[in-house]
Amino acid sequence: MTPTLFRIILPVRDIEQAARFYAAVLGMPGIRVSGGRHYFNCDGTILACFWPRGDDEDYDPEPNPQDIYFAVDDLEACRHRCVDAGAALDVGEVHGAPAGEIVTRPWGERSFYAHDPFGNKLCFVDRSTCFTGG
Repeated sequence: MTPTLFRIILPVRDIEQAARFYAAVLGMPGIRVSGGRHYFNCDGTILACFWPRGDDEDYDPEPNPQDIYFAVDDLEACRHRCVDAGAALDVGEVHGAPAGEIVTRPWGERSFYAHDPFGNKLCFVDRSTCFTGG
């Protein structure tokens, strides 16, 4: 049987702000499961916003070093939700195209890149153009 990706931990420094931000961006409220964890069910994979201090752990987390990719049905609406929620659109380039703009990448995906308020790198991809390498 093929393994299923179950949970992704997303380090945050303010669980309330993270819950509001991701609820706005993802269009769902998620659920608080502890003082330092707020979960969003992303089609069977849990996006777990995690603030260690809210669970009595004595450290401040660092942002994930790599992008987390989300497949969405309406990329334009998602980009607007990101901007409205306070995401920072990426100002760099990906293969010579503006990362924060909706662009079709050389591998065929329509996407844009952003950062959440905690510095985590995010990419949103038009679900109909997802490239899985095959």
